[in-house]
Formats: sequence, C-alpha cells, structure tokens
Amino acid sequence: MGGDHTGFLYQAVSGKIAGLIDQGVLRPGDRVPSVRRISAQEGVSVSTTLQAYTLLESRGYIEARPQSGFYVRARLAAQPPEPRGSNQARQTTRVGISSLMSRILLAASDPAVVPLGAACPAPELLPIRRISHIMAGLLRRAGNETNAYTFLPGNREFQRQIARRSLDWGGRLDPDEILATSGATEAMHLCLRAVTRPGDMVAVESPAFFGILLQLETLGLKAVEIPCHPQHGLRLDVLHDVLRKQRVSACVASPNFSNPLGSCMSDDAKRELVEMLAGHGVPLIEDDLYGDIQFDGPRPRAAKAFDRAGMVLLCSSFSKLVAPGYRVGWTAAGRFQARVQTLKMSSTMVTPSLMQMAIAEYLESGSYDRHLRRVRAAFKLQTEQMIAAVSEHFPAGTRVGRPRGGFVLWVELPSGSDALDLLDRALAKGISISPGRMFSPRQRYENYVRLSCGYPWSPRLDQAVRTLATLI
Repeated sequence: MGGDHTGFLYQAVSGKIAGLIDQGVLRPGDRVPSVRRISAQEGVSVSTTLQAYTLLESRGYIEARPQSGFYVRARLAAQPPEPRGSNQARQTTRVGISSLMSRILLAASDPAVVPLGAACPAPELLPIRRISHIMAGLLRRAGNETNAYTFLPGNREFQRQIARRSLDWGGRLDPDEILATSGATEAMHLCLRAVTRPGDMVAVESPAFFGILLQLETLGLKAVEIPCHPQHGLRLDVLHDVLRKQRVSACVASPNFSNPLGSCMSDDAKRELVEMLAGHGVPLIEDDLYGDIQFDGPRPRAAKAFDRAGMVLLCSSFSKLVAPGYRVGWTAAGRFQARVQTLKMSSTMVTPSLMQMAIAEYLESGSYDRHLRRVRAAFKLQTEQMIAAVSEHFPAGTRVGRPRGGFVLWVELPSGSDALDLLDRALAKGISISPGRMFSPRQRYENYVRLSCGYPWSPRLDQAVRTLATLI
C-alpha cells in the first residue's frame, strides 16, 4: 500500500493530540476534544479518529470514561536520562566492522524477524502508489528516454529539482553542481575517494553510522573518533584540538539528526565547523540523509549553507523517505566536483534514468511536501512510542536518547550489559537490534544498542521491546 493511503493518518492525528499533552496545552484530567470534533477539524473519518484515540490510550496518554468521553491521564514517571558520551578523542585506528554489519543486514532481510536493527522505513509509510503511477506515466510518454543512458552529471530535471529544494536548507545550488548517484552510499563513497588516499586519517563522529565506518574500512582509511553531545552533535572543541595536533585528510559528519544519536547542531555550530575545517584545509563530507525529517519547527540548515570555499561535499538521497529500492541519491561536491564525476565515470558511469525522472516529477508535483508533513508526524510519534516503551520496560540504569529528528533511538543499557550477547539472544527470539560496537571504529559502546523506529507501533513491536527487556 502506498504512503498516500489514509492507513497512517490516525498516527498523525494521535501525534497532534500527544503533542498538545506533552506541551501542557492539555493537562491531566482535561477532557480531550470529542471524536466527531477532531474528525471535522482534521478532515478525517470518525473511524480514523477512533484509531488515533485507541493508540493514545494504549500508550497511556488518555483514558476512556464511560458515557463521558476521553480524558488526559496522569503521565508516567520521568523518562530515564540520556546516554552518556566521551569528552575526548580516541586514538587513530583502522576500522573492522564488516562481519558484524553483515549479520545485522542479513537479519533485516528476514520478514519473520522484528525489524529493530536496520534503519528502514515501513513500506506503508512510503508513497509507493504515487511513485508507481508517475513511473507508469513516464513509460507511456517517454518510453525510449526512460531506458537510455543519462550521462553525467544526471537528468537535468532531477538536478533542477534538487537545486530548487536547496533553498529549504539555506543553499543556492546551481543545477550543474548536482551529481546524481546510486543512493547516498555511493555519494559518500565517491566523495571519500575524491579527497583521501589509503592510509589517510579521517575524523568521524562518535558514535558514527556504521555504513560510513565500513567505507573507511574498505578504502584502507584510518579513523579518529570525535565525541558528540546527544543533543548538539559534534564536539567542536575536541575536533579543534585534533586538527591542531594531527594531519586529518577529511571529516565526515551528519550535522542534522545524526545516526544513531538524532542530534542536531545549531546554525552557529555548523558555521564554526565549516570555517574551522576550511581554515585547516580539511574537506567536510556532510551526510544530510535525515535532514528533511525534523520533528518540530522549520527544516534545519545544512552545513553546506555556510560553505564559502567549496570545501563541503554534501550528500543525500531519497531512500529513507520515498523509495529505498530506487537508490536515487546525489552530491554537491563543491571544488571537488570534477574529481567526483571522474570517479563516478570509472565505476557505475551513470545513475538509472527512469528513477531520476520519477523522483523529479514527484518533487515537481508538490507531492513530496505533502508526504513530508505526514511522515514527519508518523516518525515523531513512533519514536516517542519507542522511548515510552523502553522507559517503561527496560531495567533500572537504562539511559534513553531524545532524538530531534530521523527515526532511530540510541539506548545505553545498564552497566555490565553486553549488547553483542543480547544480539545473539534477541535473534534467537526473532528480534534484530544494532549493537553499539557497530558505531565505533574501536568497537566501543559495548553496552549500547540502536533501535529502529521506522515502523508504526503495533502489538508485535510492543512484545519485542518487552522481550528485549526480559533478555537484558
């Protein structure tokens, strides 16, 4: 079923009511607006609103009173504190996480396994029906063109649409600056190859997305871990100290909703990051994959918005929000664009035409903006539900992240817990998780896990969290 279906409208409605309760607009004991009133206000059916209220009731937000309606419940005890992090950079090291990563991805491909490991969005949250309709139309109108090579840098309309959307994050990209890639993974890989050589040192976030670490491993690069604040991201004071003392060839970071923390750097911090690296002649490879999935407020600026020297290589894709299987990504590599394009020619040569054309038409139609409003509410609600479930069921000593966007949750287990052992026992119960060691070149974070919040809450997910709590 496509993401334009009303199948998750009830989640958006419940998210709005939950937001009013969280903000104190509706307080414990207050009567919640009637089902018919909310149905009229939100333009949804009575059955959709009832689904939303049932979900809110199951999560402890509201309670039904016979012949009276729904009322706000007294909230549960305060949530656990956030996970802790390091204040110091770690020694330079080579990376070795490929075997562990293979286990997680293999488990994620098994439909019988509860998908808490890989960060994948639920199919029902994606606009599959709309995209399929667009592709069918393209095949009828431009059959030969859809099957032809689209040589570098990519489909012109796709480039134009990305350039238009750059205004949303404070950029002013020209279409010619956009290079289409096979997902953000290829974009990051090409950018790393463009600015480094085997044996070079790369500064990475700690914790860092394991896909980035795998690329460092395969390219023969060394990593130095820069600690991150759970809310504010990369510790610039530590990075500055590393840049003064060591020869760094590149920095890889996700200033907007990093994976796995979900942190977001302020505009001032992004500007300082860009200027600091440029002052040392160090390129910044910016992973903005989750930049469009903010929970509240306007879309945050990308660090690329503060780039005046062409030293930021911005990478993103539509895999997390529109079409994971289409593998449509892009990069704007600044002064390194020519080198990145040459590397692209030497590997995959082109990015499939039909996929670029379909994404471009989807963006042009305005469907993407409408989809974003719905899916942001869904991911926010699903993340809140996961936080509530972990807070309620996991043992004392657990610390839980407070992501500001995206759909992953970083959890610190009680001292002495072994997340790798937990992975083995969870898989035996049909549940996948991502152990914290995958997010560190030195395989730190032994008692941490990352949980995916990409799927709508269900009894199956609730039972999986309860089972994990028992195993811990």
